[in-house]
Amino acid sequence: MAAQHPTAALLLCEVVMEILSWVPAKPVTRLKLVCKSWNSIISHPHFVKLHLHRSPKNAILLFTRTQALTLGEKEKQDLVLSSVESFIRNPSSSLDAQENRHSLHVDDRVSGSCNGLVCVARMLCDHNNGVCDIWFRLWNPLTGFVSENSPCLRVNVYNSLGFGYDESSDSYKVVTLIRDSVTAQVYSFRGSSWKTINSLPAFLLFAEDINGHFIGGTLNWLVLRNPHGPGYDWADVTLDMLMIVSFDLKSDTHKQILLPKGIDEVPGQTPILGVWGNRLYLLHNYKNTHFIAWQMKEFGDENSWTQLLKISFHHLGVEMLSFPEFIFENGNIFMLRGRHSFEEVFYDRRDNSVKRFNINNLDFDAFDYVESLVQPC
Repeated sequence: MAAQHPTAALLLCEVVMEILSWVPAKPVTRLKLVCKSWNSIISHPHFVKLHLHRSPKNAILLFTRTQALTLGEKEKQDLVLSSVESFIRNPSSSLDAQENRHSLHVDDRVSGSCNGLVCVARMLCDHNNGVCDIWFRLWNPLTGFVSENSPCLRVNVYNSLGFGYDESSDSYKVVTLIRDSVTAQVYSFRGSSWKTINSLPAFLLFAEDINGHFIGGTLNWLVLRNPHGPGYDWADVTLDMLMIVSFDLKSDTHKQILLPKGIDEVPGQTPILGVWGNRLYLLHNYKNTHFIAWQMKEFGDENSWTQLLKISFHHLGVEMLSFPEFIFENGNIFMLRGRHSFEEVFYDRRDNSVKRFNINNLDFDAFDYVESLVQPC
């Protein structure tokens, strides 16, 4: 049989790559077994990036779920993957499904998800002495890839973690902020040691913002300026004390993002910052009677803050603003905590409808997730 012309072989390779780049990630992993050439194509970094770019975004949710304990039981943690469509249709069944479930160690905490990679923090905390030892690793639930652990980081127990991607260096990074500190600790999974960044503003992190929120190459936290020591009374907080700190993963620098100009008084309880569907949101209550949601249409442009929603707690059937597990469908569907810890409220602002679901004896957190072939060096 005559040898294939090099130009024809190259053209065939490009055609195969183009076709495979549109195939969902899970079946693509099985197609590596077809032949050596397909395995080579699918494993190539260029194909991995092309496939990720073409993968549907905001279609899959990653949940960390903790089973409620009975006397004498040890805490159990799982990671569950579900399509957004399935979860909105039946939350309980999606969370209870055995398919796409992975066990987590009781000392593990998910710090974030980016490009199909999950950042897992193994935390051993000594609350008597107020310190935690933390190791981070990257995990791709689809491929089974697990990175080496980061060097151990010993920090104050009052810390906040963030995970994201620096496109300029093609590296995944973890940032740790410490309450009442002006320093950040940064670790790149392409490196081998922690880097200390000074000159952050003195602040007190809110307990609700456990993880930094990744968007546009930055990690973002809602913080309270804290010039007068660690203690504070929410009744004494003023608007100029509230700020968003945005940490740039490329330059290891930070800047301040102003709150929406439409907020003219301090909310009755701590506002909530989040990123859903690649948009930055700020949520707060108004006079303890209404729920207000702001969306930043163009990240970084403070003039693009837009009030999406103002609705009464009475209509939602909640007594106060609880942490929203998620915002779906380009800011149209809000999932909020109900009157008790195991009730979820879905509000669709398109038709003003409210639906309630009971989540049986589960506590969970939700993250955006995309299935990918990414396995960083």
